[in-house]
Amino acid sequence: MRKLFQNKVAESKLALPVTSVYAVIVWLLCGLISQQWWVQFGCFAFSTYLMAEMNNINALIRIYSRMVSCTFLMLMCCICFLFPSQRGALFQLCIISSMVVLFYGYQDKQSVGITYYAYLLLGIGSVAFIQVVFFLPLLWILMLTNLQSLSWRTFFASLLGFITPYWIGICWMVFQNDFTPMISHFMQLTEFEMPYDYSSLTTNQIASYVLIVLLTLTGIVHYIRRHQGDKIRIRLLFGFFSWIDIVCLVFIALQPQYYDMLIRISIICTAPLLAHFIALTSTKVTNVAFITILCLTILLTGYNIWTASSLF
Repeated sequence: MRKLFQNKVAESKLALPVTSVYAVIVWLLCGLISQQWWVQFGCFAFSTYLMAEMNNINALIRIYSRMVSCTFLMLMCCICFLFPSQRGALFQLCIISSMVVLFYGYQDKQSVGITYYAYLLLGIGSVAFIQVVFFLPLLWILMLTNLQSLSWRTFFASLLGFITPYWIGICWMVFQNDFTPMISHFMQLTEFEMPYDYSSLTTNQIASYVLIVLLTLTGIVHYIRRHQGDKIRIRLLFGFFSWIDIVCLVFIALQPQYYDMLIRISIICTAPLLAHFIALTSTKVTNVAFITILCLTILLTGYNIWTASSLF
C-alpha cells in the first residue's frame, strides 16, 4: 500500500533533524545572535530533548515516529514573539521536567521520592509564574484518576516538594530581614482582571492562540475516536495531556494577561495530541489536513517573525 505524504513525514528518520534545522533558522531570523538569547535557546533545546525523552520512555506513539518533538518545535516556533522571555523559557523547562519525572510514578502510590522531585520542579517553576498554584488541585485529581499514584504519602510529598524553594527563599529573607519579595510574589495570586478583556493581546498572540485551539481540538477529538489501539497507560497519559491543555486554554480565555506563560503549558500538552493524529492516521482527508496544518503553521511563524522582528 502506497504511503501518503503525511505518513512518510511521520515515520521518517529525517523529520526531527529537518525540523531542528528549521527551528534554528527561525531563532536566527528572530535575533538569536544579535540579541544574545543563549539562555532562552538553551532552555528551548533542552525542552525539546525532554519532549523526545517523554515520548521514548512512555512510548506515546506506538510506531517509530519523532512527531512529538517535531510538533513541539513547530508550535514553539509559532510563538517566536516570546523568544526573548528568559523567565518563560525557564518556566517551560521546569514544567516539562516535572511531567517527565511525575510519569515515572505511574501506578506507584509509594513513589514518594519521584513525587517530591516532580513537585520540586513545579515549585521552582512557580517562582517564575506563581499562578501555577491554581493547577495543583487538577494535578492531584489527575494523579488519582490517570496516573493512579495519589496516596496520603505522595500527597504530602507533593506539598513538601512544591514549598521547598520557598523554604530556601524564606531563609534568605530572614538573613536579609526583608520579606517584601515573598509577600509581593504571593499577592499576585489575588490579581484578576475582568474576563474577556483581550485589549492587551496582540494580533500575533490571538492568531497563535486560535491555531493552537484548533490543533488541540483536532488532537483530542482524534484521540477519543482512535485510542483503542493504545495501551491503558497511554490512554491515561493522553487524558492527562487533554485535561491540562483544556484548562490552560480556558484560563487564557478568562485571564488573557497570563497568556505568555499559559500558552507554553498548552503547547507541551498539544504536541503529543497532534503528533498522535499525524502519526496514526492515513486517509486522504487527514493527509490534506496535515498539509494544511503544516502550511498554516509555517505561514503563521513567518508572519510572527516579520512582525516580531520590528519589536526586537
